[in-house]
Amino acid sequence: MTTGGGNFVDFQDVWLAYNDELEAVGQYAVEAIDLKVRQGEFIAIVGPSGCGKSTFMKLATGLRMPTRGRILIDGAPVTGPLKISGMAFQAPSLLPWRTTVDNVLLPLEIVEPYRSNFKQKRAEYVERARKLLQKVGLAGYEDKFPWQLSGGMQQRASICRALIHEPKMLLLDEPFGALDAFTREELWCILRDLWTEQRFNVILVTHDLRESVFLADTVYVMSKSPGRFMVRQEIELPRPRDLELTYTKEFTDIVHDLRTHIGAFRQTAAQPS
Repeated sequence: MTTGGGNFVDFQDVWLAYNDELEAVGQYAVEAIDLKVRQGEFIAIVGPSGCGKSTFMKLATGLRMPTRGRILIDGAPVTGPLKISGMAFQAPSLLPWRTTVDNVLLPLEIVEPYRSNFKQKRAEYVERARKLLQKVGLAGYEDKFPWQLSGGMQQRASICRALIHEPKMLLLDEPFGALDAFTREELWCILRDLWTEQRFNVILVTHDLRESVFLADTVYVMSKSPGRFMVRQEIELPRPRDLELTYTKEFTDIVHDLRTHIGAFRQTAAQPS
């Protein structure tokens, strides 16, 4: 399923309280997270709203430091924002005054070592961006502005922007949540193909159980806040996966099983203590 050896992501008993006052009363956003992700593995995290999925993403990118515990990414302790990761969110957040290709180039203008060489290597970087846009079906739209693109096209450009600096890890926070079902499935296949070709690590946060089962090697279910991983489900469906798979009993059984777990957590959370 995955290549390479060793753990790329290693969370060791990680807890996070957002401030000292909350920590003093034992109120944590996430707690007791132990997670080991293999090199090149694609994981998905699902769970109810407010369970700490986005908090987990902040920890994985070094935007937040844990209150307790330790995080290693690519063998090194996380001490601040990571340069080896790319991110895409539900809102594409493309800059309206920049063309598609210039939006994709943005990380290369900001992140070292690309930033120092940007002027000299601009033509090479533009070519890289155009090739990436071609892979996601945006050939011919490189010089269009965001307002000239559909929502699905904008999200494709956003994924290209997250990958242009060739990160070792891609973090996706509900990237397809605002799209219609057909566009969403098209983008699943684009992401599947990019990952198959490059085998970067992926952490996908989603509410869509079908999405998680179709794309991921392993799905983690988070409990209601304080978030902790309650279920780890390896997805043993063979790769490469195509959309026809999503209509099979094998696929729907896994989705149903995950839904049952989430439903059980909701019932438990609703019961008075």
